[in-house]
Amino acid sequence: MTEQKALVLDEQAIRRALTRIAHQIIEKNKGVQDSVLVGIRTRGIYLAKRLADRIEEIEGSPISVGELDITLYRDDLTKKTDDQEPLVKGSDIPVEITNKKVILVDDVLYTGRTVRAGMDALMDLGRPSSIQLAVLVDRGHRELPIRADYVGKNIPTSSVEKIVVELAEVDKVDQVSIYDK
Repeated sequence: MTEQKALVLDEQAIRRALTRIAHQIIEKNKGVQDSVLVGIRTRGIYLAKRLADRIEEIEGSPISVGELDITLYRDDLTKKTDDQEPLVKGSDIPVEITNKKVILVDDVLYTGRTVRAGMDALMDLGRPSSIQLAVLVDRGHRELPIRADYVGKNIPTSSVEKIVVELAEVDKVDQVSIYDK
């Protein structure tokens, strides 16, 4: 990887952003009854779990959390795998999603293709009453008409920059940085 250009979110800023998103989810849905958080592998899962903890602290009632593996739904699968079999880890959603409000959680919203793949995967599992999108970072450059309902931070970037989200559960540190590609 190239040199870090800027640190845009530190541990405290990430915590504040997730707390704000948790409040917005509760407010928009008038509580969390009939709602489920579904994190997109890998970092979206940890963000979903953190949001669930915040929501439970605020509301006093738990919200289910699921994990979604979108590997086989990606439209760039052939480009990414280079003749290797894709590593599929499977989805794990502990509740039926039909007629539930599903909040899809991911770390970065960029072209919209990952989110589209996530929605396709969800629709194969059931028919939610609605799908909402929560992201830690929206960096712009959409290729599909997808918009996040909840955004931790909008970070306008150029196409030659890369946003790197690091979370303690995976990377031993909580931070969001911009790198030059």
